[in-house]
Amino acid sequence: MRGTGSGTAVTRNTLRQQIADALRDEVLAGRLQPGQEFTVKQIAEQYGVSATPVREALVDLSAQGLLDSDQHRGFKVHQFSVEDYRGMVEARSLITEGVFRHVAERGPLGVTGQALVSVRRRAEEAARAARGGDLDILIGYDLRFWRELSSLLANGYISDFLHRLRVQAWAFAVPYLRDDADPAHWLWSGHQELVSAVSQGDAEAVGRVIRGYNDHALAWADRLEP
Repeated sequence: MRGTGSGTAVTRNTLRQQIADALRDEVLAGRLQPGQEFTVKQIAEQYGVSATPVREALVDLSAQGLLDSDQHRGFKVHQFSVEDYRGMVEARSLITEGVFRHVAERGPLGVTGQALVSVRRRAEEAARAARGGDLDILIGYDLRFWRELSSLLANGYISDFLHRLRVQAWAFAVPYLRDDADPAHWLWSGHQELVSAVSQGDAEAVGRVIRGYNDHALAWADRLEP
């Protein structure tokens, strides 16, 4: 009986994660708009599953800051402000500067060529999508690129936190970029330059690219407000 119960728990947890991932992708694709409301029942019917893993998935996404929970009305997509976005950029800037300062104090970055193979591939795809203004392709590659690169340079807690900030930043940015006639102009495409700096073990150059990345994001935010 214990084995059966464990298997059921694993299945439910897997389904919970799958639903959370699917809904997060819907938010990042702009198909679930900021402020859009829905209930556990609606999502359960949409995916043809029971309410329990759906409720757990929605609670997880609320904890990640992507959804707001209302005990009586269900859930809605969180609506980030421009000021929220600036705060995300500032937070990741402070954290990454601290990471690279620490790395520089230890000497060369020490990331091997083999470890960078996958990151370099993500960088190429992300940069190509950014230059082409292809949001659908860019977001997934960009998030994977930063997640893999962060895991090479920082501990898991920092990597997870930075990933959460970037997911939130994309959730804020997507509706604006979808309405932009020329989104490519505002999509950062310096992924390959960053990988080159990392592969050369140059912490100063890495920091310079990262600062350019954050300055680019803040310049984009400035144009959203009159």
